[in-house]
Amino acid sequence: MNTRPDTTRTPRSRPDESAVAGFAVPTWMHRLGGWQHRHPRAAIRLGNFDTRVAGEAIARISVDRPIYIAGIARAGTTIVLETLAAHPAVGTHQYRDFPPVMIPWLWHRWLARVPQRAETAAERAHGDGIAVTSRSPEAFEEVVWMAFFDAIHDPQRSNVLDRTSSNPEFERFYREHIRKLLAIRGARRYASKGNYNLMRLAYLQTLFPDARFIVLVRDPVWHIASLIKQQTLFEAGETAHPRALEHMRRVGHFEFGLDRRAIHTGDDAAAERIRQLWADGHEVAGWAHYWATVYGALADQLDADAALRDACLVVRYEDLCGDAEATLRHVHAHCALDISDDELSRAAARLRLPGYYRPGFSDAEYATIRDFTAPVAARFGYGTDTADTQR
Repeated sequence: MNTRPDTTRTPRSRPDESAVAGFAVPTWMHRLGGWQHRHPRAAIRLGNFDTRVAGEAIARISVDRPIYIAGIARAGTTIVLETLAAHPAVGTHQYRDFPPVMIPWLWHRWLARVPQRAETAAERAHGDGIAVTSRSPEAFEEVVWMAFFDAIHDPQRSNVLDRTSSNPEFERFYREHIRKLLAIRGARRYASKGNYNLMRLAYLQTLFPDARFIVLVRDPVWHIASLIKQQTLFEAGETAHPRALEHMRRVGHFEFGLDRRAIHTGDDAAAERIRQLWADGHEVAGWAHYWATVYGALADQLDADAALRDACLVVRYEDLCGDAEATLRHVHAHCALDISDDELSRAAARLRLPGYYRPGFSDAEYATIRDFTAPVAARFGYGTDTADTQR
């Protein structure tokens, strides 16, 4: 693979002020989330107490075929989570579960006693057209992982958890956590969106041999354009609202912003290369190298592990948006979830390719994306001329 970086830097437009305003973090959330983040052992003890309180309610609940949705950010993981969360059998984390993610049972009992205001769905901070309320599904599982794995987001150490990994205390706590969420939601199946789970699939399958995995991948040209757009927005949002930077760290959201960290796939040289490209301002080359490194590591995992490959459904973003009904039918079938034709049509009607931005890369940047990503993209069915055909 040619590792020549692009010699130009992509001009980035100033984010809309209303989008930047969405990064403001309320004081109560900042303080409570900060305490939980600074005192993980105390939060774990509270979580164990929470489990004892919930004891009778979760006694007969088991973790059955949990569903894990993963991919590099901006690949369509949120819309797949929302689609699956609409199924009556599925339970997920919700926005209102944060900050006290570690004590879902007690927090749910508290919320049930607090007067609920009527909510109007509002576009989330990403500025991508996805409107949410406090009851919308969201990815907060990472808070639990970070409490038990100190270096799980260390950009200088491998972030991979595989079949040789073991953390009995986490594994017990995690199972109990899922069972509490299922009891709270009145659901039979747990679904989680976690982009970092791309490097934990084998470990998760060791914990739950019947788990089902949905992995999202996207054409690298459009994917990188979206990633750069988000990076610009998060930098502006965290600069204008410093609490937002701490909030992102506390929820385990390092994909974008002032503390952006690449997933370390076990390749030290690749991790350093990505870090240096970003540090030097070569956004396109950095993201292209990152895309190829992460999805290349994923492809290698699936090639080498037949059991994991059988449990994993790779979904291309373009198929999800361009052939939505067929793709969603396949997703539901893979997860062993029934869905009627009417429900499938309604879910598919929400999906379309984005029209609020287009890649604006130079010829040199298109060449950089092609050079870095083409071999890996081909492993997922993308043509080697992708960067030329998407203009």
